[in-house]
Order: sequence, then C-alpha cells, then structure tokens
Amino acid sequence: MRLPMSPTDSMFLLGESRDHPMHVGGLILLSPQDGTTAADLGALFTTAAESGEVAPLWRKRAARSLGTFGQWAWEEDADFDLEYHVRRNALPQPGGLDELWDLVSRLHSTLLDRSRPLWQMHIIEGLADGRLAVYTKIHHALADGVGAMKLLRRALSPDSERTDMPAPWAPFDTPGRPHSSGTTLDLPEAALQAVRTATAEVTGFVPALAGTVNRALRGGGGSLSLAAPNTVINVPISGTRRFAARSWPLARLRTVARAADVTVNDVVLAMSSGALRTLLSEQEALPDRPLVAMVPVCLRPDKDCAGNELGVLMADLGTDLTDPADRLARVSASTTAGKASMQGMSTLSRLATSALGVAPLAVGILTRNRALPRPPFNVIVSNVPGSPDPLYWNGTRVDAVYPLSVPVDGQALNITCTSTDDAIAFGLTSCSRSLPQLQPLLDHFDTALEELEDAFDIVPVVDEASVRAG
Repeated sequence: MRLPMSPTDSMFLLGESRDHPMHVGGLILLSPQDGTTAADLGALFTTAAESGEVAPLWRKRAARSLGTFGQWAWEEDADFDLEYHVRRNALPQPGGLDELWDLVSRLHSTLLDRSRPLWQMHIIEGLADGRLAVYTKIHHALADGVGAMKLLRRALSPDSERTDMPAPWAPFDTPGRPHSSGTTLDLPEAALQAVRTATAEVTGFVPALAGTVNRALRGGGGSLSLAAPNTVINVPISGTRRFAARSWPLARLRTVARAADVTVNDVVLAMSSGALRTLLSEQEALPDRPLVAMVPVCLRPDKDCAGNELGVLMADLGTDLTDPADRLARVSASTTAGKASMQGMSTLSRLATSALGVAPLAVGILTRNRALPRPPFNVIVSNVPGSPDPLYWNGTRVDAVYPLSVPVDGQALNITCTSTDDAIAFGLTSCSRSLPQLQPLLDHFDTALEELEDAFDIVPVVDEASVRAG
C-alpha cells in the first residue's frame, strides 16, 4: 500500500540533485567496555543485521507513478536488503579524528539510492584510541535533523547494565503508547480538528504577518530577515561535503550563560558569531553589517518542544562588534525580542510567520537558488537538546553524538549542535569547494568561547567531556 507523502517531505526529493544531496546524518562514538574491543562491538552490529529484523520505518522507500498522479509516496520495499544498508568500514592509519572526519565527509557526499529505502549505516573501525564510530545518514524526506537524532537515540539507554538492546534499525517495543492503525480512517477527524483550530485562530493571522514584516523592516528581530549581507559562505554549492566536529563541556557554556544572564543557546550563537567573524576577517571579507542566523527555537516555557511549539527566528549575530560581551548582548537582545514577538501569537500565526521566514530557503531548494539574488540569512545554527544522562548501547558508553546537516545553495555552511550527558558537540557541515578546511573554524569556536570566559572573568574547569570526545 502506498501512503501519500507530505508536501514538505516531497520538497526534499524534488529539490535534490547531484550537487544538492538532501540527507542528514549522525555520528556516534562508542567506548568498548573493559575486556572488549571495537571489533567485538562491530560484531554485535553484524549479528543484529543477520537476524533480519527491521522496523517498518526503515523499510519504506519513495516511489511515484501514474497511480500516485506523479506525486511522491511511501511504499514498503519488497526486495529490502539489510546488508546493503548496514556496512562496515575501516579507517586508514593513523586512525585519528582527522581520518574519521575525512571518511565521514566522503560518505556524506554521496546520494542515497532512490530505488531503496533512503538510509545507510556505516560501522567504522580502526580508530587508534580503540573506539567504534557509527555514522548514519537518512534522507531529509524520511526524517529531519531532530527526527534523525531521535531515531538514533532511541537505540540508546541510560542504563549501563542493560545488554538486551536491539540495533537502531530493529523494531522497538513502546509499552503504554497507543498504536495507530495507519489507515486513512483517522484522517477525516484530524482534518476537521485542523479546520476548527485554523478557524478559531484566523483572526490573528493577518496582523501577525504584518507585524513580522514590520519588525523585519526595522531590524527588530522575529521570523523574517531582510537585511542579511552577502558573504563568501553565501554562494552556490557543489555536491561534495566537508565535515568536522568538536565537543566542549556543557558546564563552560552554562557558566557563561549565568554570568551574562542569557540562555545557553545565546552562548552557542555568540560562539558562532565570534568564529565566523574571525574566519571572514582572516579573508578580509567581513561585512560592515552583522551576519544573520536562522535559528529554530523552543517557545514553551518548560523547554519541552513537543508538537508545534517550535518557531524560527532570525538572530542578529553582532559580527560588526569587536567586543565578545557586546556580541553576546546583541545576540541575546535579538533572540529575546524575537521570542517575545511570537509568544502572544496563536499556533497558526506562529507557524505562518515562521513559514514566511523560511519560504526563501524552500524556494531556493526547489529552484536551486536561481530565483534568489541574495540570501535572506547567512547561516543556519541549530541546537538540538540531548539526554542529560550518560547513554549506553548494550553497556557500551556513548562518548559523543555529532550531528551532520544539509548545506544548500546560498548556505555553504551549516552549524548544528547537540548535547549528550555533560558535553555539547558542534557539527559543521559545509560544501567542500566553498569551505574546504573546517578545522581552523573549529579552532575559532574554541577561541570564541575563551574570549567570552575572559570577558566575564571566568576560569574554565577541565572536564572529562572534552577528554572523552576528543
């Protein structure tokens, strides 16, 4: 049975080409238990693959035909081959993180085969420190970045003693969760509920859009940007990718946040601001006007962003300011004003204003940016919350989880962060032609954090998180 694909999901298939791969990914580093090796861990994955048990999600493939009126739909792959999707790799000597980033960069550059379910998992051995790396890529039509990370984390547990955990692609038991029949019988009621909600909220829809445009014209923050300058990272891109990542103790960012009375996400943005300012200054290409970041934000006070309580804000990164504390203050003022502008909106209005902000990006994906003479923002910076507890897979500790994302035309760099236990990992994904070297940029992130600590007279504490993750 073919199930219709949502317009948003199909957009990522329609906009994909060799120069514009549309998959996201995640890289997990696992430390073997005492008395075991990375090869032993790899064998566990191999054994799980031989069982052939695969959840329905991982069997879905994209298809379209006359029967779907040319529209993309999901169907089960009758010839599903798990060995094709789960592969083993080995790093060349000396087996350091540089070699790992190079391999993952190449893997992230290749298109997924549309005749098969749109995912692959690579079990990577050969790290000199004895750890095992697991790189997974999933097409954006199947899952977005947050969804992909949730799929990976679902296979992990905070229980270090648990040894009966299935592989990430295997079926999971979810006791107490209502099971949907998966038929169209549920759709009419859902549609009626959506109409009721929209009818109740439509009175605030037009004023919300008008206010969003007005704030953008005044540079006052919100979901829409009209003032992003052109930079060397806002160019057409090729299909090859470059990836690199680094982790920092989350406590360092929290300490800066407390000292400045801002959020951790503001500190993430300020680190991005400082790093990009240095990168552009080195190339004598720093614009006079500040760079603008598109930032997905949580609008619920309890920070549990379930459902539609997410919005999109355009953050002024303050890259025109030399003082790191002033940049952080500018970032915080921008995000605070943007969130305040959305707090009083209805759900429909919030979604509509967010859609207005990202519409140029959607058009750029579908037209490969030919319709956009300049970017509406300079960079996407996402911070995906993770587990506050240590995570394990069959007793094996997770040292780090690094996210990989999707650069698009006009956005040659993507910055995505995620936290695990006591560390926050920054994953940088770029077009390798536009930004071939990411390690210097990671060094700039390090310097930016140190400058923020110096600005608030903070003495950083050495933490195990940075040592574990490398």
